[in-house]
Amino acid sequence: MEADILKFFLAFVVLINPFAALSLFIEITKHGTASQKRKVALISAVALFITILIFTLVGDNLLKALGISLGSFRVAGGLLVLLIAIGMMNGSGNTAKPSTEKHELDNVVFNGVASAVVPLTIPMVIGPGGISTVIIYSAGAKGFVEMLAIIITGLILSIMTYISFMMASQVSRFLGETGLNVLNRVMGMLLAAVAVEIIVAGLRGIFPQLIG
Repeated sequence: MEADILKFFLAFVVLINPFAALSLFIEITKHGTASQKRKVALISAVALFITILIFTLVGDNLLKALGISLGSFRVAGGLLVLLIAIGMMNGSGNTAKPSTEKHELDNVVFNGVASAVVPLTIPMVIGPGGISTVIIYSAGAKGFVEMLAIIITGLILSIMTYISFMMASQVSRFLGETGLNVLNRVMGMLLAAVAVEIIVAGLRGIFPQLIG
């Protein structure tokens, strides 16, 4: 089970990347008290875990209800993830998530709980790529152990999100803009590898006779 958790963690951490949302968290909480900031961080972390939990539990049934094969969804999701990865490596960030350029955040003000869920958690922390990946892995899970591994991974990422938000100012100062850009590009490279694995798995499901 430890190997499953590590596999899912490595796949999810490059998509569900709380460090990419640090600037947005700082902006929406800059007018809040320490207690309010802590509350926003906690709500965001809980919302992330609930989102992962829901799509883990309903992912397979959702695909069946829509009449979509797992292979087709893997190829589509893999292509989406690959586009995100290319954008990250090019320095344009996650193209499936809102921009966090300073001039675009100037009008964002603290408004309590609502900001913690939207836009901070959804789609900034977990966007279409992250949700698609959760559905792909949950739909392809082999038994209860792998499903539990996905849920535990979601819990670990939620705790990471809370800690990173609580240390947002320190992390942002330590890494700086250059450090965050380098981290984003490294994450993009890892994400591209994950995308290729997802696409290959999808093609293998659709064309088993072509890909052994």
